Amino acid sequence: MSILYKSTRSEDIKVTASQAILKGLAADGGLFVPTEIPTLKESLKELSAMSYQEVAYAVMKEYFTDFTEEELKNCIDKAYDAKFDTEVIAPITKVEGTYYLELFHGATIAFKDMALSILPHLLTTAAKKNQVKNDIVILTATSGDTGKAALAGFADVPGTKIIVFYPKGGVSPIQEKQMLTQKGNNVSVVGIHGNFDQAQTGVKMIFGDKELEVKMNQAGYQFSSANSINIGRLVPQVVYYVYAYARLLASGELAEGELMNVVVPTGNFGNILAAYYAKNMGLPIGKLICASNDNKVLYDFFTTGTYDKNRQFMLTVSPSMDILVSSNLERLIYKVAGADAKANCALMQSLSAEGKYDITLAMKAQLVDFYGNYASEEETLKTIADVYDNTGYIMDTHTAVAACVAKKYAAETADKTKMLIASTASPFKFTRSVMNAIDEKYDAMGDFELVDELSKIGNLEIPNAINEIRTAPILHDIVCDAEEMKATVEKILGI
Repeated sequence: MSILYKSTRSEDIKVTASQAILKGLAADGGLFVPTEIPTLKESLKELSAMSYQEVAYAVMKEYFTDFTEEELKNCIDKAYDAKFDTEVIAPITKVEGTYYLELFHGATIAFKDMALSILPHLLTTAAKKNQVKNDIVILTATSGDTGKAALAGFADVPGTKIIVFYPKGGVSPIQEKQMLTQKGNNVSVVGIHGNFDQAQTGVKMIFGDKELEVKMNQAGYQFSSANSINIGRLVPQVVYYVYAYARLLASGELAEGELMNVVVPTGNFGNILAAYYAKNMGLPIGKLICASNDNKVLYDFFTTGTYDKNRQFMLTVSPSMDILVSSNLERLIYKVAGADAKANCALMQSLSAEGKYDITLAMKAQLVDFYGNYASEEETLKTIADVYDNTGYIMDTHTAVAACVAKKYAAETADKTKMLIASTASPFKFTRSVMNAIDEKYDAMGDFELVDELSKIGNLEIPNAINEIRTAPILHDIVCDAEEMKATVEKILGI
């Protein structure tokens, strides 16, 4: 069965999977969604005997129906290889009766590697399939992790260039150094004076600029996206939830068909949306628990049915979640609006014009699978300290938000369903916040002293991603205002 992709903002746009991956964002500003969410063809028992790569093919073949078996398996094999420091790709650790799905064993030690290791291969394959002659320019805004994972994925990939915008002062020192030391003849990194939402809005405006599109085409370029708005990012994320369930079934931790709740630290809403897609494919997921930090726009939305970004933007110890406009939520809104592009479009216009929208009671009733809550800064740091003191397990600040909310959910509902927490980053990525949470005495240490100390107290090997940047030279130094983003892109591309 062939699955096509349509825009969340108009009825008449329908494209193939490869075209949706190439475009990234629909011409009308909408996001591409499959005409239907396919079901898993393999049984849970069959999946439980599969490797990560085999599960990836089982899931992705249902979505990317215009890719041949050879093309898709080639993309998967190139993505999930020795770049990951463990053969199982996404190991699960059981801590205090809860399962942590560790999604940070890739090249840049964050969950974004899970999708951004394969996206360059999907994109270049899609370009060949559609006889694209232009170079693809990947334009991305990052709140910290997407940037480095995208840079690493696309570095020196023929026929591509990548430009990453990040909020200067709004990412961790390790995250910034990872980006600024990135090698590659086709990569550019730009800090903006502003926050992530301004960077993301700027990128969307550049995508929608028709004059620039003509100028780009004349110069032999066209834009695509590596943000989670690209369906080529979202579908690979569905894989690891299916894989996690299959592993827990294989190890006897779950019985076949037994429900599993999923807890996701949430910023742009892509990671939890992928779990929602997995549930809709037939995976036995119970509640989808959406964990926010002090930027709790999603918690307020699930509680009230009103999405309102008109509030103070908070800089927190979990910077990848410091987001007030969760782009991927639009895909869920479109679905609960009964796939009504006109209704969705009106809500998105309201968000753009007034910074808020209200969904109907009928739409809110369809969000029954979701539970939202948040962890304050104090609660996040206390969770890191408590889990370390009780078990010796060290988690990063984003995973701690999820762990805290998981406890709140269990206390509030008395739901005894087993819980899987998406552990989205290595503690080494946020060493200062993590170590300060364990003991404030560590604050006197330098960034790399903290790395060594974390390794010692956690009995953890220092990841290559950290060792590589200890002495690496800074290669990127461009900084601009948010309103200068378009001009900066034109300068970088020489157009």
